[in-house]
Amino acid sequence: MPELPETETIARGLHRAVTGARIVRVSVIHSDVLRDVSARTLRRRVVGARITRTWRRAKLVVTELDNGYRLVVQPRFTGALLIDAGALPPEERRYAALSFALDDARTLHYVDVRRLGTVALMTPERWAAHEAALGPEPLDPEFTPVRLSVLLRGSRQAVKTLLMDQRRLAGVGNIYATEALWRAGLDPSRAGRTITAAEAFRLYDGLTGVLRAAVEARGTSFRDYRDADGARGTFAAQLAAYGRGGLPCARCGAALASTRAIGGRATVFCPRCQQ
Repeated sequence: MPELPETETIARGLHRAVTGARIVRVSVIHSDVLRDVSARTLRRRVVGARITRTWRRAKLVVTELDNGYRLVVQPRFTGALLIDAGALPPEERRYAALSFALDDARTLHYVDVRRLGTVALMTPERWAAHEAALGPEPLDPEFTPVRLSVLLRGSRQAVKTLLMDQRRLAGVGNIYATEALWRAGLDPSRAGRTITAAEAFRLYDGLTGVLRAAVEARGTSFRDYRDADGARGTFAAQLAAYGRGGLPCARCGAALASTRAIGGRATVFCPRCQQ
């Protein structure tokens, strides 16, 4: 599932590419991806509107229109927002669920092979209520090691589970929680309340460091994730733990272990140097 670095990359690309464009037509091919709006209402509310900006919040790509509405996309496992200037291969358009024709002859497609992602249309009030349920952004200057320590304090849940809880911390999923805990040398199964202040500082450094590096590399691509131009992220080459179960730990050489005991998600960690 696209996490903070991937959705940040998508949002930045769209902001550069489509800000100022006007939507002249909407094609709804698969309405099952829609949330908070019907196909008819979507067309009525967005056709004629101009795109004013696109940004990311948590794992969401938010495109704001000049009439106040926001298109809120959660790509999940196989969703992608692709800009088509006429050269997009037919096999890519084959999986388009929604298409937004722009006044500059380009088309913005929401493509989703498995259609597990969602596209919502929200008023400013609806968006404010939705956003209020999300946790802080880990790369915001206001998010500090002390705030992370407070977030973990008192919880019996596994520290990895807490990092992935979008109500506590926005944008972090399985890939970057796994990597952050490896960088910090912390066992993912430890209860949040056992993490000391010093360990929380290490975890903060590990988390923000891996997120910034992944944004710089335009995200992690295995199969489906692509940016708005269809390009793949390159951070997979820098992964130290995620997807490397059974391979040597880059820090101590021990075989990395893999388990699904933490929330049913694949977790890779070093049993020797993550304590």
